[in-house]
Amino acid sequence: MQNNAIFCLEMSNFAQKEYDTIVCGAGPAGLMAACTLGRLTGTARRVLLLDKKAPWKEPIFCAEAVSADRLAALWPIDPAFVRGRLSGIYFTSPKRYRAEFYSKNCGLILNRALFHKSIADAAQNHGVECHFDALIHKLERTESGWNVQVSQGGESVTLTAKTIIDASGPSCRLTRNIPCLEGIETGDTDLESGIFAVADGIEHSPEHIELFFGSEFQDGYGWIFPRDGKEVNIGFVLGKSVKNGEPLRQKLMNFIAKNYPKATVKAVYGGMIACGQSNKPLAKCGLFKAGDAASCVNPISRSGIVESLLSGKIAAEAVDQWLKDSGENRGAIEEATLARWMKALGKNHLQIANAKAGFNSITDEQFDKAAKRLSRLPREKQTLIRIFWNVLWSCPSVIWKMRSFLR
Repeated sequence: MQNNAIFCLEMSNFAQKEYDTIVCGAGPAGLMAACTLGRLTGTARRVLLLDKKAPWKEPIFCAEAVSADRLAALWPIDPAFVRGRLSGIYFTSPKRYRAEFYSKNCGLILNRALFHKSIADAAQNHGVECHFDALIHKLERTESGWNVQVSQGGESVTLTAKTIIDASGPSCRLTRNIPCLEGIETGDTDLESGIFAVADGIEHSPEHIELFFGSEFQDGYGWIFPRDGKEVNIGFVLGKSVKNGEPLRQKLMNFIAKNYPKATVKAVYGGMIACGQSNKPLAKCGLFKAGDAASCVNPISRSGIVESLLSGKIAAEAVDQWLKDSGENRGAIEEATLARWMKALGKNHLQIANAKAGFNSITDEQFDKAAKRLSRLPREKQTLIRIFWNVLWSCPSVIWKMRSFLR
């Protein structure tokens, strides 16, 4: 029944022209924001969720691993959208020395399409109007709120909203060149190039993520994420300042051919990844930012799924307060949005961002030395803290560079 209902919405026109809140973007941040706002307000508010594509119909351009505990704190875990369970991480050095962090059932591999579908269904059940065939062209500030120019089915329409939640992804230009939004986070604090392939025939542990470090992945890292026991997500991200003469696709294919000659590559995807954190405001003039559009991403691990869910929830709760307010405290509510995010994860992200340059300065030899030492230890002694300090012990000069992170 839910599938048919959403299909009808995709093919229909908008139910109305005026909304209390329009959520722009149906990634995890936008879906969570819409669902949270629908749950908080019910039919008392008119909430609209827009995206140009259904978030469960096309490939998701990132890895699919999350912490089980962190996800469970934000969204009920349904076995239907869990591809597999993780029990650890391999940290692999340039010479392929491997340290292992082991923790039974510490993480999940998600089927992102089904995961997104579950949140979209919940949002609709909470009264959110969803259109996943609507392209947003422009936002315009008005005296009473916002105009949103949208095209759907070849026709254009201007919708109005009291508030906007911008969850449109990294470097989206929706909020650019709008005078009242000067100084707000734009989502391009730190954009880096990422690429990955879906492949099979690659030997791997279905219960482990494998991360590759060293100059081969300058200022970034490579990875293998298991998917279903046969397929893997294999790829890498490079620092934003890296000048790479070799096309990323070719670099990835060469890495796979060299290390996994029996692999069969089924598809390759790439794009820019948000990898930063700033102190810029996340809300102004009734517009609230969430997810990659708000640079709510771990700067070193580049993880963003749980971060997007949390920032979407924070944005929705702030919008709910904003709409209930008579107007006197709306500015304070907007300012508090950043404060809430910083308390939850942002402060930690800033510390990590300060440590990023030091981490990137670790040499191949230092990674090899640390990983070789760790690989000789029993599994139970290869804790994350021990792994971290062994890397630093192999390159003591980095400790000074990472002093902000270590405080």
